[in-house]
Amino acid sequence: MATQGTKVVRRPVHGVLLLDKPVGLSSQDALYKAKRLLRAEKAGHTGTLDPLASGLLPLCFGAATKFAQVSLEADKAYRATLHLGQTRVGGDREGEVLQERPVTFDAALLQASIERLTGEIEQVPPMQSALKHQGKALYEYARAGIEIERQPRRVRIHRLEMVQWSGPTLVLDVHCSKGTYVRTLAQDLGELLGCGAHLSGLRRTASGPLQVEQALTLEALAALEESARDALLRPADALLQSWPEIRLPDDEAGRFLSGLRRRVRLDDMPAVRVYGPQPRAFLGSAHITGGELIADRLLSPVEVQALLAEPSPP
Repeated sequence: MATQGTKVVRRPVHGVLLLDKPVGLSSQDALYKAKRLLRAEKAGHTGTLDPLASGLLPLCFGAATKFAQVSLEADKAYRATLHLGQTRVGGDREGEVLQERPVTFDAALLQASIERLTGEIEQVPPMQSALKHQGKALYEYARAGIEIERQPRRVRIHRLEMVQWSGPTLVLDVHCSKGTYVRTLAQDLGELLGCGAHLSGLRRTASGPLQVEQALTLEALAALEESARDALLRPADALLQSWPEIRLPDDEAGRFLSGLRRRVRLDDMPAVRVYGPQPRAFLGSAHITGGELIADRLLSPVEVQALLAEPSPP
């Protein structure tokens, strides 16, 4: 790694890294470590993954940071481990025990309770969340012992499925909309079962179309040579791959990068990815309204040239 003394010499890096974040590390610390390993000038993550949780954390570098919101808005999937019969402060294993109750429900009640929590439901955000109140995150108030009144929020649980149930341990697969609090889901399920529960383990398995099986750990990244690390980066448009693609000829690509609208013979579309004539000439995101292609997030000409200069994937 190129350094000046102990200082890392940064360089322009563009792309998306799928990181398998370990338990105990904040998303920001994980981003810092990956950014240092890649010597990247600019980086950002795609939404906070709790230090309690492990699993998929897409990290964006350079031009890709402009599209991090796409992953933030995407549905998520988790493998959640619940400890039944015990409630704790904060709804996870790190809080003090509040109450212990016997676990006496049967499989029929478990299935009925799972079905009640599937679909569109309301959740009260936990005090341990990063939601802001008067400019401060709720977890900051929680650490100070201050309880803030929170309004319920509507979320959607697309799928809630039992994976394993043995004694006080219940493992669930959760596929949900953005903004879902799995620790709150665990608490709510525990109350429906009459025994209480807290979240003892959480692993994010998917974010939109991205899967944790495609991710690598920080240790694996650190063990590689720099060229091998670079080769693991997905392209800057990786988070937009499910969107329709539009290609423009060279002269119109230049006008699009200037923010000018273009007439197209296409139906309205809320989100498209736009390219110039070259294979990797990603220009940015746009939408189509009333027969016009309207830019949303644009790369700079320098960023476009940097993407064109990257070696073709094998």
